[in-house]
Amino acid sequence: MGFPLHRPPDKPPPMLFTVAAFYQFVGLPDFRELRQPLRAICADFGLKGSVLLAHEGINGTLAGDADAVGKLVDELRGGTLFGGRLDNLELKFSDAAAMPFQRLKIRLKKEIVTLGDAEIDPARQVGIYVEPAEWNDLITAPDILVIDTRNAFEVAMGTFEGALDPGIKSFGQFKEFAAQKLDPAKHRKVAMFCTGGIRCEKASAYLKSRGFAEVYHLKGGILKYLEGVPEATSRWRGECFVFDDRVALGHGLRQRPTERLPDE
Repeated sequence: MGFPLHRPPDKPPPMLFTVAAFYQFVGLPDFRELRQPLRAICADFGLKGSVLLAHEGINGTLAGDADAVGKLVDELRGGTLFGGRLDNLELKFSDAAAMPFQRLKIRLKKEIVTLGDAEIDPARQVGIYVEPAEWNDLITAPDILVIDTRNAFEVAMGTFEGALDPGIKSFGQFKEFAAQKLDPAKHRKVAMFCTGGIRCEKASAYLKSRGFAEVYHLKGGILKYLEGVPEATSRWRGECFVFDDRVALGHGLRQRPTERLPDE
């Protein structure tokens, strides 16, 4: 006589958190007054992460369930808080198997990415945006200098083939690197990239202000490239460091099993 078989109940699929990385250079003279309302909105949606607000714009990475992140993006782009000023928001989505942030932080800053030059305004003057699908052709041209604008630790984890490592500890040192190593008369075509696009966008604005003729930067940064460019045709080598508990992402923005170093 057989015994009835009892199947254990099916386990629900593990929850994935949606991570939204975003920025925009745009005049926000009221950025101080935006802090508390934005914090209240993010807290109400159950989001965690970090947002920087400054006179020159917004820069942030937030995580939560997909619906909450979607509502936040709608609020940023079309809600009453920013009054339609974030209509050109650079935005990237990825997934995380666990919440990659410990808390919610909304901070006021002098710059949303620190270069240390108040005269540089990417909203007024910037280099040429290059879509990820066109990046390979650009950086393999024989007459172009390709520069990784990230710090040395990030570069060591991964970069594009043939890219110059400026050897800087922070983005604020990019001006010193440019003054010592770059010459507008010699380097007629320069292409730059960074994690999400914000550093290379500001770096391109800086070089344009210093008389460099042709300055290009990767639109959406490495993350947008890894999201859309097939690994088989990619010129990216290694992993892309991200500033959250996932540590690094690979092609398709897949999380890699890389452990965080003790001092990072």
